[in-house]
Amino acid sequence: MTPQLKAVEYVLESTPSVSVSKPPSGMRSLFLGPSGLRAVWRLLVFIGLLLVLFGGTALVRNGGLQGIRHNQKHLGSITMTPLLMGVSETIAFAILCLATLVVGRLENRKFSEYGLPLREALGKDFGIGCLFGFLSISGTLLVMYLLHGFRITGYALHGTAIPSALTAWAIAFVMVGLFEEFLNRGYIQYTLACAIGFWPAAFVMSAFFAFGHAFNPHETLAGVASVMLFGLLLCLFLRRSGTLWCAVGFHAAYDWGQTLFGVPDSGIAPYHNLFNSALSGPHWLTGGIVGPEASVLTPIALALVALVFSRYYHRNRYPMQGARMM
Repeated sequence: MTPQLKAVEYVLESTPSVSVSKPPSGMRSLFLGPSGLRAVWRLLVFIGLLLVLFGGTALVRNGGLQGIRHNQKHLGSITMTPLLMGVSETIAFAILCLATLVVGRLENRKFSEYGLPLREALGKDFGIGCLFGFLSISGTLLVMYLLHGFRITGYALHGTAIPSALTAWAIAFVMVGLFEEFLNRGYIQYTLACAIGFWPAAFVMSAFFAFGHAFNPHETLAGVASVMLFGLLLCLFLRRSGTLWCAVGFHAAYDWGQTLFGVPDSGIAPYHNLFNSALSGPHWLTGGIVGPEASVLTPIALALVALVFSRYYHRNRYPMQGARMM
């Protein structure tokens, strides 16, 4: 045997055999795919965990089922103050984070992979989101004013109540942004995107986002459609920036701006707002009792924001994993 053949024989003998894992078959294939537990089951585990945690918290806070029924009857008479909103959203966000940490540990993934890296908290992307959010609602109301559909009638707050109210609402709306964005575009968006692709998952989650707002008082079909567009814009922020911080900033600043100017927010009347204002004219222009959300001007404003944002964030930074079977 020639030295060359001996060398080849030696390499073949010394090379460890590589075992190729076979895809699960039979009943196992219903639960397991090539990359482990299928996305649909991971989502069900996550949703089930959320239901248990939220249900248990509700029972504790209300003193049992009787307390929940009693509070539900008087829900319409409760005034949504910054403190009440901030505390409620903080508790909900904490529960959501706990559930995400648990499933992330089970899937051997870091918390930051789901869109909220702590090292970037309230950083540049958050600030840019706040700027876009405030300019969006301010621009919408400015055009509405020029078309004689909106006007400021005076101050609703005076003296030291102004900075305290504005600060309290800012904190409350940041918590709203954190909870709603992480719920709608955190773990569930990530897992769905792994299974069906980013934008199909974005459409599903934006529809869910809109469905959740459909139960707000006085909400209309136009308002729900605008919320769907809001969801898609926020998914664009996630796709291009790579995190949820820009979306959180936009969400918080948009809601804060509505309270600042004293206009309804998804059909909810403003409270402890800086300005008193009035909406007049056709509902297609003002949104009526729903507020600017249901105005025809809102989709235009959102489209402009998407164009400007895409001009500066032109590269996708969202860490997409390989598509997996549902």
